[in-house]
Amino acid sequence: MKIEKDIRNELLKRQELVVSLESEKNPSFEEVKKKISEELGKSDENIDVLRIKGGFGRAIFVVEAYIYDDEKDLKKMIELRKTKKQKKAEKEVEEKAKEENSVEESSEEKPAEQSVEEKPSESEEPVKDETPVEDKKEEEEKTVKEEQQKQEEIKEN
Repeated sequence: MKIEKDIRNELLKRQELVVSLESEKNPSFEEVKKKISEELGKSDENIDVLRIKGGFGRAIFVVEAYIYDDEKDLKKMIELRKTKKQKKAEKEVEEKAKEENSVEESSEEKPAEQSVEEKPSESEEPVKDETPVEDKKEEEEKTVKEEQQKQEEIKEN
């Protein structure tokens, strides 16, 4: 392992490395973390590997990695790097988990007899509409347009 660049970024409290690594196969991010931590004597929990670049047929890989002073700084930077879509997906997962927890808590409060009576039997279960929300909107728009066309035809006649 050969260190190509070693820059200290005081603002973000990290050490920015560009390392060339010789390996027979493409190394994984975890393998690179372990090698860097062994080489520099830093904790592998504070290392963030950004890229592992390799050329076709070459046994030398260029690795870009950041070594943070502590794990808190690493987590903060990972959070900043997330896209709006990723943040939205995480919020939805958290909301679903909260809903499930509240449902479990409310079912624990009720006696077992009542919860059995409230459950509909298999034959009484309502049929769920499995149409995606986007398709429903499109169907509603189509019906509205058809109604408008019918009204226009009536006015013309």
